[in-house]
Amino acid sequence: MTRVITRYIQGGVAVAAAMVLLATPVWAQSDISGEWMTPRAFMGVGALAQQFEDGPDRADGPDVGDYTGLPINDFARKKAEAWTASVLSQPERQGNPHPAQYSIRGGGGPNIRISKVIDPVTQAWVAYQLDGLYNGANRTIWLDGRQHPSEYAEHLWSGFSTGKWDGNVLEVRTTHMKLGVIRRNGVPSSPYGVMTERFVRHGDYLTVITIIDDPIYLEEPFVRDVTFRINPQQNVGPTTSVDPSDELGDKPLGWVPHDPPGTHHPDFAKKFHLPFEATQGGKETQYPEYMKKLAGLIAAERTKK
Repeated sequence: MTRVITRYIQGGVAVAAAMVLLATPVWAQSDISGEWMTPRAFMGVGALAQQFEDGPDRADGPDVGDYTGLPINDFARKKAEAWTASVLSQPERQGNPHPAQYSIRGGGGPNIRISKVIDPVTQAWVAYQLDGLYNGANRTIWLDGRQHPSEYAEHLWSGFSTGKWDGNVLEVRTTHMKLGVIRRNGVPSSPYGVMTERFVRHGDYLTVITIIDDPIYLEEPFVRDVTFRINPQQNVGPTTSVDPSDELGDKPLGWVPHDPPGTHHPDFAKKFHLPFEATQGGKETQYPEYMKKLAGLIAAERTKK
């Protein structure tokens, strides 16, 4: 009888252990949950004066025609040249969120909250939820090993994200993103792009490194990063509601703001005394070797004068 009871207990322990393993798919080395404030919020006096990010991408948006350092192709450049900010005045676009390709950088923010998602039945940790992204394009990063949906599945502003831990780094892969932008001056990102992110926590700071591979608009992967700081006093509030209004009342129904094909935007180059060619992006502009070519372009322009 004692042997039977012992075997029963051992079997029960084995079953319980198996259930625990099935119920806890996530083994994090460094938890990234919490309230994180944007570098724009770092701006202040003394210890808080820490604005490290690219100013134009953190505030009102970059100049039209500023494609410097972007690995865009001719197709993307033409689309950006045809873009005008007035398109955001269309009622159906006034409430558009920032797409996943851009939202983590955002304009004027974002301050974000990263929360664990716990299965209410099994208590398994299955995902992270990111809240506070512009106009409610909040994201879920699934950590439970699920597969990405079919290529024909719906595309969302938030995309579809799955993550896995590589030591202390959370690596996230996002697909099914809507047509969007990688800069708020019309530089596009297609729905065929794939985004890889690495969330790295180091004490009170969280760095998010983003890599976008886009076969339609990019010649090479586009890489950037953003850093947040923990802020326990912060509480990300609800999404701001948008009430569209008729800002294009003097235009005919169906009119879409745009610049005609062949439009160029030289004002940015003139503003900073740069050769126009140097502001047009392309993969070669990402590398230090381009400095030699830039010096040659500047010398050539001075010769013309």
